[in-house]
Amino acid sequence: MTVSRVIPATLLLPLLLLLVGADEGGPPDPGPPPGAEAASPDAGVPEVGPVEVGPVEVLPGLLPPAPVPSREADPPFGHLRSLSAKQDLLSRAKKNAAGRLVLADKTGEVPLTIDPVLQGQLNAILTQYQVPFGAVVVLEPATGRVLAMAEHSQSRPDVRGLSTRAVFPAASIFKIVTGAALLEAGLTPEAETCFHGGKRRISSKLLEDSTSDGQCHSLAEAMGKSANVIFAKLTQRHLSPEALRRAAARFHFNREIDFPVPTDVSLASVPEGDEFRFAQTGAGFGDVYLSPLHGALLASVAANGGVWREPVLFEPGEDTRASAGERVLSPEVARGLTTMLETTVTRGTARRVFRERGMGVPGAVGKTGTLADNKPFRDYSWFVGFAPKDNPKVAVAAVLVNEPLWRIRAAWLGREAMRLGLARLPPGALVPPVPSTPDATPPAAVPGEDEVEGEEEHLPVAQTPAAPAPEPVRSAESQP
Repeated sequence: MTVSRVIPATLLLPLLLLLVGADEGGPPDPGPPPGAEAASPDAGVPEVGPVEVGPVEVLPGLLPPAPVPSREADPPFGHLRSLSAKQDLLSRAKKNAAGRLVLADKTGEVPLTIDPVLQGQLNAILTQYQVPFGAVVVLEPATGRVLAMAEHSQSRPDVRGLSTRAVFPAASIFKIVTGAALLEAGLTPEAETCFHGGKRRISSKLLEDSTSDGQCHSLAEAMGKSANVIFAKLTQRHLSPEALRRAAARFHFNREIDFPVPTDVSLASVPEGDEFRFAQTGAGFGDVYLSPLHGALLASVAANGGVWREPVLFEPGEDTRASAGERVLSPEVARGLTTMLETTVTRGTARRVFRERGMGVPGAVGKTGTLADNKPFRDYSWFVGFAPKDNPKVAVAAVLVNEPLWRIRAAWLGREAMRLGLARLPPGALVPPVPSTPDATPPAAVPGEDEVEGEEEHLPVAQTPAAPAPEPVRSAESQP
């Protein structure tokens, strides 16, 4: 009986309230639900259903905008495409009466930031050494002004645009991203990790602490020597896929780069659910691809104290305001990253190249990278960096794709790009001046400390000359 009487009253109540509300000219105030206490103005919104919230900011680049190809099954270099004649702005540029490179448009001549002398010097090196595929980019980190974008292909002379194609596996260059993420996770450049093996390959067994761990490196030494096992161990222990994915996105992987020349998105796949593959990715063995232009921009982040600046190809007008850039690393992390990159040049994988008599680059820092495809064989070598460390004026990226027979590799080319770029600076640009103090005697080769130490494919390195000159072809399949 009680139930039968309550039900009709419950049904009539909404109708009564509706009629009262209509007489007052507006919808009724239903008040608090039955059993609820009267809420004060500070009590918040009762949970009576979904609550609309403002848009949540999502960091661009967390997800690749396109499927990321498998480096082993389908290397993207095999699908290399050339820029069209219309897109190839550098080939269309002409020198004006003042010797500047300009592009003609409807409004007149638009000056480029490219230094024609530096561009010509680097093009000459690539051509003289008959590199199968090669590109080198030099830019001014503080402004993003691109000073050179040189490239050459002996194998496919018709190909243009290598500087902006992200078909090259990033290899150990990705350790820059991992290293920054580890610093953000609380590690310091001095933090030591012990390991064994992993010079050519890494396995899940090597990532476990063992009594065989007879070597210990600091994080800075691991960066300089490109110690794969250490980076894989630390990735597995201190990072999550989300943390590494966010670090990559802040370095503008999986994001478009605003540039007048069409530039591929540098794709990075960070695996989830497979701890070993995730650790491999942190060490530089993942499906991650990079363009040379983007490589120089990676180096610029550390050079700028953690600020990303978009690349600039056209000289800004007098009334153009300089962009503040995008802060992607804290100044402290950027300084720690620079300390780690310096080790590459002072006692790491590029030590020998930067100590050639009379060819030193004071204050240089950088990172090498090496990987190889097997069928067909392609030897990818990278160098990215900047100089001088305490007053950065140039940032560079060099990549070469060699066959089993080769003449030069990227660390040598990157050093030459730094050296020639700094030589183009006006007098007094380096303040305070950094004296050049090359070693009186080139260092003897130390087994295991050449420019490919710690990379996936251990390839011998030929002694390159100090200046472009015809050299015998070296073999990647035999010891020098």
